[in-house]
Amino acid sequence: MDREPGLSVRLKLTLSYAGFLMLAVTLLLAVAGVFYFGGLPADAIYSTGSFMINRTSIVRAFLPFLAFAMAALLVFGLVGGWVLAGRMLAPLTRVTEAARLAGTGSLSHRIRLPGPGDEFRELADAFDAMLARLEAHVAEQRRFAANASHELRTPLAISKALLDVARGDPEVDRAELVERLHTVTTRAIDLTEALLLLSRADRGGFTREPVDLSLIAEEVAETLLPLAERRGITLEVTGGTTRTAGSAALVLRMMTNLVQNAVVHNLPEGGTVVVHTESRHGASVVRVENTGLPLAPDLVPTLTEPFQRGAERARTDEHGGVGLGLAIVHSVVRAHDGTLTLAARPTGGLLVTIRLPGLRLPHGGPTADPWHRG
Repeated sequence: MDREPGLSVRLKLTLSYAGFLMLAVTLLLAVAGVFYFGGLPADAIYSTGSFMINRTSIVRAFLPFLAFAMAALLVFGLVGGWVLAGRMLAPLTRVTEAARLAGTGSLSHRIRLPGPGDEFRELADAFDAMLARLEAHVAEQRRFAANASHELRTPLAISKALLDVARGDPEVDRAELVERLHTVTTRAIDLTEALLLLSRADRGGFTREPVDLSLIAEEVAETLLPLAERRGITLEVTGGTTRTAGSAALVLRMMTNLVQNAVVHNLPEGGTVVVHTESRHGASVVRVENTGLPLAPDLVPTLTEPFQRGAERARTDEHGGVGLGLAIVHSVVRAHDGTLTLAARPTGGLLVTIRLPGLRLPHGGPTADPWHRG
């Protein structure tokens, strides 16, 4: 933004300090003069050895010294105010330099202002925290863009290779070629739709409406039951009515991703998936727990990052997804002002807990229903 040039804050503080000092001294001298000279009669004559003076002569003799003292105080106030203002504003200069560096794209710089806490140090600490969040967000977006490019390039490269083979070999099985192209294209479409959904969830541009998480859990379980049966997985839904406010479509996708991940990343056979909904302490809670292979503790926090998969077998699994399942879940939860917690089960598998704000009734209390548990 272009602005007209003006006085610097340091100069303003200097002038303010010097002006206040001069005003204080003037008032002090005025009060002292009133008390000292006010009691002397104007026409009284005083003898000082061989000189005879009156009050007027005393005042006139005092004025030059007063003017000199005022001028000295003015210079002292200006110099002292300039030095003091510079020392006070030195932390702000460091904040300004850090802001300029951030404006050029350098987000790794930190102010790290030393000293005890005050307004400037609180500002510097808040600016450092903002830079840290921005740096992490930019790094995440760069990784996401690189991963998305790689994931999108893979099906396109496969499609091109299949078409090149078909063009070079007239006797290729066209039915098999069409089927493989259909599979690859479907995966590319699924990935694109997942990216669009992830972008929509991150923006949070949706209309909030009452949503019953227990009904959505039942719907998702009914939809994914054939997949679970083919894999020998027992799918169970427990709990009761659990209401929140949000986008029914996004919550449905969130629940679908959770349950599908729980089914796919499970034991080869004889596994279980339990989906539980309940209202607790004013929050709507969803827990999805599954059996499976043991997970490394350092792997669990990374599962919500885009294109992270719980096991390498998911890359070749027909239902392995595109690596955005839990990333979409995390974005939907965050867009609904909720929290997502992942915990590895000691015996293998994963426990996912989602807490969303509970839907409140018109009288202001939390939603009450027979399944509510305090």
